[in-house]
Amino acid sequence: MQASHGAHGIAAALIVFGLSTAALAADKRPFGSSDFTSLRSAMPVAISPDGKTILFDVQSFDEKGPAKHEWHTIAPAGGAYATLELPEKFTPSGFTRDGALFGEYRIDDQTQLAIVPITSGKPTVIFTLPRGSRAPTISPDGAKIAVLSDSRAKDKHDQHNVVENDEASVYIFDLHSQNGVWWCQELRTISDFAWSKDSNRLAVVTQPPKLGNHEAHSMLNICGTDGSHQLADVPTITAGIAWSADEKELVFASTNSPTLTAEHVWTVPLSGGAALDRTPDLDVTATTVENHHGTILVDVHRGVRTEIDSFADGKLTPLLRSPNGTTIGMPAANPFPDAPDVLAVGVGDSDHSNNVAVVKDAQLQKITFEGDAQLAGIDLGETKVVHWTSKEGVKLEGIATFPPGYTTGKRYPFLVFPHGGPEANDQLGLDPMAKYIAGKGYVVLQPEYRGSTGYGAAHVTAIYQHFGDRAYRDVDSATDFAIAQGWADPARLTMFGWSAGGFMTSWTVTQTQRYKAAIEGAGITDWLSFIPTSDIWQTDYDARLQEKDPGPMLKFSAVMFADRVTTPLLILHGSADARVPTFQGFEFYALLKERGKTVRMVTYPGSPHFPRLAEQRRDVLDEVGSWLDKYNP
Repeated sequence: MQASHGAHGIAAALIVFGLSTAALAADKRPFGSSDFTSLRSAMPVAISPDGKTILFDVQSFDEKGPAKHEWHTIAPAGGAYATLELPEKFTPSGFTRDGALFGEYRIDDQTQLAIVPITSGKPTVIFTLPRGSRAPTISPDGAKIAVLSDSRAKDKHDQHNVVENDEASVYIFDLHSQNGVWWCQELRTISDFAWSKDSNRLAVVTQPPKLGNHEAHSMLNICGTDGSHQLADVPTITAGIAWSADEKELVFASTNSPTLTAEHVWTVPLSGGAALDRTPDLDVTATTVENHHGTILVDVHRGVRTEIDSFADGKLTPLLRSPNGTTIGMPAANPFPDAPDVLAVGVGDSDHSNNVAVVKDAQLQKITFEGDAQLAGIDLGETKVVHWTSKEGVKLEGIATFPPGYTTGKRYPFLVFPHGGPEANDQLGLDPMAKYIAGKGYVVLQPEYRGSTGYGAAHVTAIYQHFGDRAYRDVDSATDFAIAQGWADPARLTMFGWSAGGFMTSWTVTQTQRYKAAIEGAGITDWLSFIPTSDIWQTDYDARLQEKDPGPMLKFSAVMFADRVTTPLLILHGSADARVPTFQGFEFYALLKERGKTVRMVTYPGSPHFPRLAEQRRDVLDEVGSWLDKYNP
């Protein structure tokens, strides 16, 4: 669910293609479950102090195990890669002033700050704290690195675990003396921070912990060696924090709605005063901010496409747009103010893996091409953005993926694929799940239902207390649209979703019998127990107190309507899922099984919200494919 927001988590990008009437090329094959894990992709990590080198990460999977990472460097102009031999337990975060790498080094079950010279590939310094550290961020002067860590002493008991909130305070390591000190130790629930230009202060966001609090909010603070002072208390969760160019304001993303996802750009003056929404009429979604050499960069969702904008004088201006796809995450940049102004950003599109791009001739151009060789032998089918208006008059957008060899006018088995989040969106790019299902001969449609980002605050906030009716009707209208377009065979309709999409699937099969097969992954089936037991805030669905009246929580809980289900349902869930606890799937499974329904549940040992191991990820797709084959032949 939320803030990952847990979605099926596969990126996308905006490319519109015409539909092909050609048959599947004889020398190509459909996208298979093994391609899900073997496909290589690249993302930028950092820029060297001289601006001549981009560090990037190439990710793929072996036959078994978690994702593997290969670390490479490349010049901004592109060309040949240089491969770095870094310790297996080291994850670089950036460059030091002298060109070494700093990052997280895993020791047992903790990560610690480490410095690793590129030349030797071995850590020269490892800074350790009793409870480990994370999120290392170097200061603009290059002399200090700030990390987040729990300042409490370790629990000496090894036979029990105390249930308590995590804590995060900021610790500053001095790279010259190799000593460190806590800054503003009274701030114990830090979620984000940013250095000032003079490296003497931090802008710090704190948020009250979930356990012991019912409603989320954020405090904006200034922290230095002389302690901290609070600037503002924002009545929701914020995203990102940055100093304005003149350092008279802090800039952040937030919302004034009951949902928790940031939507607009806000500022608060350092001199005191209220936080202000600077983009109140925004018809897209500003999800986070950061400062790059005095320019405020904003990650902006525009429908199913994401771009990087600059923010100044209350206005957003497009800055980094992929001409053939979408940007992915915030850019890699050099933190040192006197360094060359080089940015590298991840980009993706519906025919290619994610890769690294830089600005050339005033637009983003790729300089890495991971995955291209493998994809050359695969017929991915075609993908396009589609629009329709629901019966309620709601204008909606979606991503349609067509099977290889699609023939215009022929009706195909159909799968509606609502995304997770739900305060998230699908990006029109290479979505392995959609491509796999399309490769089995399906038309797949991913609807951006109410609750999705990219369409303004009203679209997102419409989901509050209405996920089970408004969003449900939007998703159902996507199926109506596919039938009306002549794509979908109305006798061969199916549905699949993960996380919030898993809720939508489990809920849908209690409301309609139109689908022949359904698959829900890690979905919410019982809101009454889900909201307090998820590992993150979930009151953006409904903040009412359940003991006052459980009715609103049960109204959209699939477990309350198990007797209505007629659709064969496959339930997939990680056994170590903390976002949507595994008992959510098991409760629904047990009720359906007791009532003689057609249901199967598969759990993945040790898996969190979505499996991390290659063999488990492939099994997810194999289970999906087998279920569709069996119940929608």
